[in-house]
Amino acid sequence: MSTISSSCPPSPSSPSGPSRTVVVGQGYVGLPLALRAVDVGHDVVGVDLDQRRVAALAAGTSFVGDVSDARLRRALDTGRYRPTADYADAREFDVAVITVPTPLRDSLPDLRYVESAARSLARLLRRGATVILESTTSPGTTAEVLVPLLEAGSGLRAGVDFSVGYSPERIDPGNADWTFETTPKLVSGIDAASLRRVSSFYEQLVEQVVPVSGTREAELAKLLENTFRHVNIALVNELAVAARELGIDAHEAIDAASTKPFGFMKFTPGPGVGGHCLPVDPTYLSWEVRRKTGRPFRFVELANEINEGMPAQVVERAEALLNDFSRAVRGAKILLVGLAYKPDSADARESPALRVAELLRTKGAHVLAVDPYVDDRDWPVGVERVDSARAAAECDLAVVLTPHSTVDLAPLAGLPVLDTRGVMPAQQAVRL
Repeated sequence: MSTISSSCPPSPSSPSGPSRTVVVGQGYVGLPLALRAVDVGHDVVGVDLDQRRVAALAAGTSFVGDVSDARLRRALDTGRYRPTADYADAREFDVAVITVPTPLRDSLPDLRYVESAARSLARLLRRGATVILESTTSPGTTAEVLVPLLEAGSGLRAGVDFSVGYSPERIDPGNADWTFETTPKLVSGIDAASLRRVSSFYEQLVEQVVPVSGTREAELAKLLENTFRHVNIALVNELAVAARELGIDAHEAIDAASTKPFGFMKFTPGPGVGGHCLPVDPTYLSWEVRRKTGRPFRFVELANEINEGMPAQVVERAEALLNDFSRAVRGAKILLVGLAYKPDSADARESPALRVAELLRTKGAHVLAVDPYVDDRDWPVGVERVDSARAAAECDLAVVLTPHSTVDLAPLAGLPVLDTRGVMPAQQAVRL
């Protein structure tokens, strides 16, 4: 990697005005960002290598719950939003934002999508442009992975010919209060000039920009946000298991503790963690600490062990509840209420409910599920789809995994119910 300079690269367009913007990845993170950029006047190319996704977007069909078809069509009608699977359509960009997935592969961070995006953008990079990474990753990725790939593929020098920054995504699917626009946005750059350009870009899109001194600090801040949640969820999950064995209502104890107006933040037990962050991001931090220091990050590794074990704990409790009614899990009809990883969201990525369904099917149960949000393409194989919780009347057991506000739980009353979220009255269900 070349030495990074703090000189300001020439600008093909004003950083504080409309520009030709490329957003790589048109999923839960990239699509809202792309459409917001259109709203403020940018010409936006949304690059995604999934041809079916691109075709759907071009036809005005959104698959992201936070983006309505109507909003997508308005963006298309402006002529300033173009979804494409061809990087050639991104030529002469002023700003490129990378919002591709950073999953785990064999329990290790997988940066293939970031690296592929960097190589593709490098061939199009011109002097004065800015490249921003939003994908969650381990500290050092922007400077140690992204910058060298951009330089090698373009022949230009970061910090001299073009700017580079990191601004972690903070998308919370289904959250109507904290949207892309209203959530404070961390911004960073590889040098002072890059930070100014990254800040100028996001100041047009969001209400509040929070500058961070360096890309490593911004990368670590993102991992800290989700590791904090991951560890605290693991704490209450283990507490719930221990409290049950002690004959104590963990939910009542947590509610009581949450009345303290300082020094406590409420987290509640559940069937595990899911989504695009919690099952992945803390592992990035743990991996980086072990790789760079040779020491384990014990809190993260313990939290992983506890939260990854919760689906099995749910199945064990379900078996015990069936036994109380003289039923075996093999051959039993079990209704799962909610498959998404969080309420009122269609996002089933890494959802613990999917693991619960898999384990129950492995044990010979006939598994049904109700979830009006999860699309058919994300529906687990071998799980029968039903329209409402009324299907529980024909089942031996219902398990509440994700309590969507649009799913009426009243039909579950009087039936054996395992409530993994503590949303039903204690007298109507057995809590996790």
